[in-house]
Amino acid sequence: MTPNPTGAFDAFHPPDRGALDDCVHCGFCLPACPTYQLWGEEMDSPRGRIYLMDLASQGEIGLDSTFVQHMDACLGCMACVTACPSGVAYDRLIEDTRAQVERGYPRSRADRWFRAVIFALFPHPARLRVAAVLAWGYQRSGLRALVARSGLRDRLPSRLAALEQLLPDVRLRDALRRPVERVAAQGPSRRTVGMVTGCVQSVFFAEVNAATARVLAAEGCTVVAPREQQCCGALELHAGRDATARERAKRMIATMEEAQVDTVVINAAGCGSSLKSYGHLLADDQDWADRAAAFSAQVRDVTELLAELEPRAPRHPIRARVAYHDACHLAHAQGVRAEPRAVLAAIPGLELVEVAEPELCCGSAGIYNLIQPEAAADLGRRKAEHLRAADPALIATANPGCLLQIRRHLPDVPLLHPVQLVDASMRNLDPIATKEQPA
Repeated sequence: MTPNPTGAFDAFHPPDRGALDDCVHCGFCLPACPTYQLWGEEMDSPRGRIYLMDLASQGEIGLDSTFVQHMDACLGCMACVTACPSGVAYDRLIEDTRAQVERGYPRSRADRWFRAVIFALFPHPARLRVAAVLAWGYQRSGLRALVARSGLRDRLPSRLAALEQLLPDVRLRDALRRPVERVAAQGPSRRTVGMVTGCVQSVFFAEVNAATARVLAAEGCTVVAPREQQCCGALELHAGRDATARERAKRMIATMEEAQVDTVVINAAGCGSSLKSYGHLLADDQDWADRAAAFSAQVRDVTELLAELEPRAPRHPIRARVAYHDACHLAHAQGVRAEPRAVLAAIPGLELVEVAEPELCCGSAGIYNLIQPEAAADLGRRKAEHLRAADPALIATANPGCLLQIRRHLPDVPLLHPVQLVDASMRNLDPIATKEQPA
């Protein structure tokens, strides 16, 4: 029998041998890894997972339940990428390994069902709107309060309990709001910006998209949000469903090409990291490689774009103590740390404060807080303690998943996207009051 050159992995994009060999097992990743911090287990650290990937690639172990358990436990936060002195591309390794797992490992029926429900719902804004209306009814009827008071929530399976607890306070007008499609620049147009509206963002955080469009228009950008756009594929890509992610990437690229934009802007960190990786995702597709690379080069987080632009619109004071939380897929996956802070610091009167362990994930991590709810809750509580210790009047973070996760564990401190604070400053409004008003 001829040995399999990729060991336990199939031949389609196995973990790269060069990237595996780049890891010298120095241990710099250990303090940065959330799961190693929680459990102190070597195989739940980045270098431990790379060791397992290496063994699997050589055929010394298979894609069994132990291997999958350690890969599933990784948040994919990429803090190890920031910490690694050897430049190990752990982000590529874990994504390629998860794709191998999804193709080669038979998950339990319950796990398959739960994941199927997630991916049948979250990448589809129209379905999310229906779910949002149902959630609004669940909340406004008093049923949610009854579930909490009765203790029924505590008797739910952990994954369903996490889903219920992460449900945001739904505002019907936002769930049914017609998405932004085009906003003209105020004054001479400096550039045409294609806005990716997102799935969860467009339904549960529509006010963030509205604020993004207003702020960019005030800064001289013509904002175009094509109605034809669909999910960017971030959730699938991070969870190993790479075939679906590639098809979504192609549709997004074609949609923005048709819109003839100069820059593609995104206000959700997880989506942004995927949009910027399209060049890698489609690198071996002859028809799409160049188009994907050109597209990714156009992508900017909204805070990056605002930091690039010479300010045009005046800012009015916001006298508040604001803690900024680094979303992992912005800070680690994209390397965007200074720009959100610079954008916030430019608001007169705003006091920007840092928090302890800023590099450590809050536990959201795409669908992680749904499929690994216990570990996510431990991290969420830890993050909430650090944020509370900073004594902020407001918390700002640039990812909807982080907003939901932190709000679950710190419900009494208002959370906003940085662009909402910029919007309130430009409009000379109280950001908390603005959050409660229709945009």
